[in-house]
Amino acid sequence: MPAATLYLVATPIGNLEDLTYRATRILAEVNLIAAEDTRHTRKLLNHYGISTPLISYYREKEMSRAGELLTRLLDGESIALVSDAGTPGIADPGAVLAQKARQAGIRVSPIPGASALTAAVSVAGMTRSEFLFLGFPPAKGGERRKFLESMTICAWPLVMYESPRRVRQLCSDMLNLWGDRPAMVARELSKTFEETEKSTLGQLLAHPIIEIERGEYVVIVWPMAAPEYEADDLDTLLRWHRDQGEWSLKDVCRRLAADLNRSRTEIYQRALIIWQEENAD
Repeated sequence: MPAATLYLVATPIGNLEDLTYRATRILAEVNLIAAEDTRHTRKLLNHYGISTPLISYYREKEMSRAGELLTRLLDGESIALVSDAGTPGIADPGAVLAQKARQAGIRVSPIPGASALTAAVSVAGMTRSEFLFLGFPPAKGGERRKFLESMTICAWPLVMYESPRRVRQLCSDMLNLWGDRPAMVARELSKTFEETEKSTLGQLLAHPIIEIERGEYVVIVWPMAAPEYEADDLDTLLRWHRDQGEWSLKDVCRRLAADLNRSRTEIYQRALIIWQEENAD
């Protein structure tokens, strides 16, 4: 094993069998494991008979602890960084230490494995490969709604993590802001009580899956499909987009230019005429 290497090791998101052979070897061979919760990680290590020393590395201490770990890396030690579940640095601590190590010329190596993000997306039945991962939305209501408003005209499916205590309110906010879009929630992925439900935001709010206050959720929301239209029926499509909510003229034109592969200037000029006609009425 190369010395002075920081390994970002993906750990199981529920089922302990999802730890890879490579991850098991790395965790056993490094000098130190930095863990989000040492008690949680110790259970995983005991399951695989790994006795590598542990040190805590959680978000509140991330900046100060990163400096300490960087010193050890510069002294030639190898360190594995793990979160409680999934991949470090993806909605979990890890980015600060990885950045500092790179800046110091330390090798940073990913050890891929389980991820709630990829697990949920893989079973969502997406017909396009593009999606936008948003991590955890803001916890406070006002900040969350402002954040969601900025995503209103996004053309890709949105993927979020959410706490079981806030998943209902998140779905409710999205329904109020965006209407009844197609959506899916997933919980307890890879565990005994794994559950996914795909329908619409309104139907999910009436489903018992979002009432279970245990385990983090993955929430996926698709853009509302535009109505069928003829290639030359730009006027109808402009009016339809305008009627979906309080979108600016600029936002509507940018979205349509991308969707139709047409000139934004052309669409903007036509939209100005329609908007002026509507205001005159």
